[in-house]
Amino acid sequence: MDKIAKDILKELLPAEKDIAPVASARAKGQKTALHLDHWTSAVLLERAAYLHKMATQGDGSAGETLKEYPLHCAMLSFRSRDGEAEVHENFADVFYVLEGRATLVTGGTVAGARLTKPGETRGTSIEGGVRQELRAGDVAHVPAGLSHQMLVAGEQTVTCLVLKVQENL
Repeated sequence: MDKIAKDILKELLPAEKDIAPVASARAKGQKTALHLDHWTSAVLLERAAYLHKMATQGDGSAGETLKEYPLHCAMLSFRSRDGEAEVHENFADVFYVLEGRATLVTGGTVAGARLTKPGETRGTSIEGGVRQELRAGDVAHVPAGLSHQMLVAGEQTVTCLVLKVQENL
């Protein structure tokens, strides 16, 4: 399955350039060629349809990293089920809903909290948080350190472009 997924992604993704030399050159004060990364909504939704297929064969969610940059990354996420509660100590999440709807719960306490890696906490749910419905076209910024969870009701699905932005260095 991984080979098929990689082959499909190669077809959909433009050729990627390694960002490490660019970041290294900038840190040394050298001039580097800048380039624009651009994903049309049509390409994102086509890729989301692929993620939907992957999610149906898995646990109801699928995602992929579109591009990693020195202090942030762009990801595409599809969900047909609730996500885990999470807290990122150093990274903010910016969600742009491409299609579907979900409820974003923020604040409160993460139930069943466990450290998954340094600075990253996950849990089963959020107790005492604030609920906000998200629909296509909505943008939500979840700052570093704020607990959050994406809930998907019934037969609903949600597809989001997610930017993970490093806020605490």
